[in-house]
Amino acid sequence: METLGEEKSTTSMVVNRSSKKPKISELPIDVIDGILSRLPVKSILQCKSASKPWLSRISDPLFTKLYFTRSTADHRTALFISAYDSSTHKRHFLSAAHDGGPVTHLMTLDNPNYIHFSDPVHLNGLVFFTCTNWAYGKYNQYVLNPTTRKTFELPHSASLTDRGHGPHCYLFGFDESRNEHKILMVRRLLFPPKVDVMIFSMTNYSWRKIDSECPVAFKWCTLYRDVYGSVCVNSVVYVMPRGSSDILAFDFRTEKFSMIGTPPGFVPREPTTRYSWDGKLLYNGNKAVLIKINGCIGVVCHDNVVQSNEMHIWILQDYENSVWFREVITLPEPWIELDHPYPLNVANMDDIIFSSSEVSGNVISLPIYNKKSKRCKVLRFTLGDEFLSPKTVEFKQIKCYAESIMPL
Repeated sequence: METLGEEKSTTSMVVNRSSKKPKISELPIDVIDGILSRLPVKSILQCKSASKPWLSRISDPLFTKLYFTRSTADHRTALFISAYDSSTHKRHFLSAAHDGGPVTHLMTLDNPNYIHFSDPVHLNGLVFFTCTNWAYGKYNQYVLNPTTRKTFELPHSASLTDRGHGPHCYLFGFDESRNEHKILMVRRLLFPPKVDVMIFSMTNYSWRKIDSECPVAFKWCTLYRDVYGSVCVNSVVYVMPRGSSDILAFDFRTEKFSMIGTPPGFVPREPTTRYSWDGKLLYNGNKAVLIKINGCIGVVCHDNVVQSNEMHIWILQDYENSVWFREVITLPEPWIELDHPYPLNVANMDDIIFSSSEVSGNVISLPIYNKKSKRCKVLRFTLGDEFLSPKTVEFKQIKCYAESIMPL
C-alpha cells in the first residue's frame, strides 16, 4: 500500500521525465539532415565548427549531395558571372542574385604570363577554367566553388610536365555513378607523335591515364582550340569541335568517345553572315553554341537571325534514336539593336539567359527569355568598385548555379 508521500514522489518523477527535452544528437539522422540541408551556406559553415559529430556529418559526401539536391529543389540559386576588363587586362569572377541587384566579387585573375583564359564551365556547384600560354607551355587549371569562394589548382602529374607536348583540351564533367566531378584532358604529344587522354578525379585528387580510341572519322586536331563551351548531361560531356557539324561525346562511366550527328536543319548555310548596321559592314560568325536546357543538350546557331529575327535552339530529347526538337525564339526587337545576344544558360525550366554587353553607368542589363510566355524581361545588376571603367567591361559568361558546400 502506497503512502501519500510515496505517491507524490512517483508523480514528481513522471513529470520530470516527461518534461525532459531531447538533445539534437538524439534525433534520427534523417531528421538532422533535413534540418541542416535547409540552412544557408554561411550557417552550415558555422555548424561545422560547433562539434566534431556535426563536422563529420556535414563533411560526408552523401550530405554534400543532399545539400546540393535540396538547394536545386528549393531554388537557392545565384548567377555566376565572368567579366573581362580590357582597360586593366583583368578577368573578374562575380556572383549575383538570380533576380538582379548588386554583384559580389569572388576572385580576380591578373597574370601577364597567360594569354588565354577559357570560358568557365559550371557544373553541379563547381566552376572549372584554364589559364594558358601556348608559347611558353603554361597550362594551369582551376576549380572554384562560388558559394564557399574556395579555389583549387589542379596538380601537374609527371607526364604533364614532359617536354615535347602540343596543345591541350580540357572538358569538365560529373560522373553520376560515382558522384564525383572529373576533368578530361586530351593532349597531343610531339615526340613521339601521339595523343594522351587522362582523367583527373576530384575525389582522390589525382590524374589517371586511360586508353580510349578516337571515334571513326574524327581528328584530334579539331579539338584543341576554338572549342566553344562544353555541356555535361547524365555523366556524358559534349563538345562541338572546330569546323565540325557533329558533336563529340565522352561518357565518364564507360570512358569511351562517340559522335552524335546534328539535325539536318541545324547546319548553317554560310560560316558567316554579312550585314550592315549604322553605315558599317559587319560580319557575324555562325559558330555553334552548346547549352544545357531542361536536362538535355541544346545546339544554337545564328544563321538566319539577322534576316528573320528568330533564333533556333535544337534540343536532343531522345539520345538513343537521335530525336531533335526545335525551339524557336522570336526576339522582341531586331537582333542587331539588341547588341547580338545569344543563349548562355537556363536559369530554371522556363527562363533562358542571353548574353549581354549593355552597360549604362555601373548597371548591366541582362535579357531573360521565358519559354512559356514567349516574352523577354530584363534584369539589372549593379557593378562594384573593382571596375574602374565599366564601359570597357565585357561579360563573357553568365550562368545559373545552385548553392553547394562541395569541399576543395
